[in-house]
Amino acid sequence: VQLQASGGGLVQAGGSRRLSCAASGFNFRINTVDWYRQGPGKERELVASISSGHTTNYKDSVKGRFTISRDNVKRTLYLQMNSLKPEDTALYYCHLKLGIDYWGQGTQVTVSS
Repeated sequence: VQLQASGGGLVQAGGSRRLSCAASGFNFRINTVDWYRQGPGKERELVASISSGHTTNYKDSVKGRFTISRDNVKRTLYLQMNSLKPEDTALYYCHLKLGIDYWGQGTQVTVSS
């Protein structure tokens, strides 16, 4: 299993960013995949998840601002982040639970005020 996240960077508050996660080594189409994040001095937390049937769930603080989506043909997970806030600053990870937890390497998003 490999999860390769990309798309992070420095963005001003109120701006947007789209993260991508390229997946390989498992049947992407039939599995729920997630985005987690870990901010400075904070625990890792679930941001959003999407099931094989495209059912989505979001952390309350990102509802209405973030959108998770997937392209099963490209085997890629996305996170569209709008109206970014400084408190969104974190290392963002894509995640898969397939018996055990698999994590991508993380991509840093820094939101400046």
